[in-house]
Amino acid sequence: MQLRYAMTGLVVVLSLAGCQRTAYDYSSNASTGPAPLTAQPVPSVQGGQLPPPTGGSQFPAAPTTTAPMPGAEPGAMAANALDITKESMVGSWRVNGSCDMFLTLTNLGSGSRGGTRGCVGELTAMGSWEVAGKQVLLKDRSGNQLGSVYKTADNRFQGQTSTGQSISLSR
Repeated sequence: MQLRYAMTGLVVVLSLAGCQRTAYDYSSNASTGPAPLTAQPVPSVQGGQLPPPTGGSQFPAAPTTTAPMPGAEPGAMAANALDITKESMVGSWRVNGSCDMFLTLTNLGSGSRGGTRGCVGELTAMGSWEVAGKQVLLKDRSGNQLGSVYKTADNRFQGQTSTGQSISLSR
């Protein structure tokens, strides 16, 4: 048994003998740091009045319209249009069976943030949406109306774009 302890002690001593301290030696005079930079002359500062801004306003133009489109006014909507809540619209929708629309409750201008993936035509510019009465207004990133849809059944909406193209949303 004592031989085992002696051998273990010898292994520990030999393994520690191979270790050395690798800290920086502050006693050495080798100060080989970078040389200080020389100061550069600074030109004098000039003052004066700025010219007036050109091009009118720095803000984008207001949306052209938020009223319902002629083909989607309440009187022209289908007789079976159902009530809509904003919360029921949130999530992913299939558009015309070929692309996806995503609607969130994150505020963006007067509506909520939304977008499409894989769509063609006007819906590629969709940036926001809002509920107005029994219809959902789809808008571009500037707030201009792209189209509207109304609820025809649970998880089913029908409508059209501002150019008259048919829109069908389903889940």
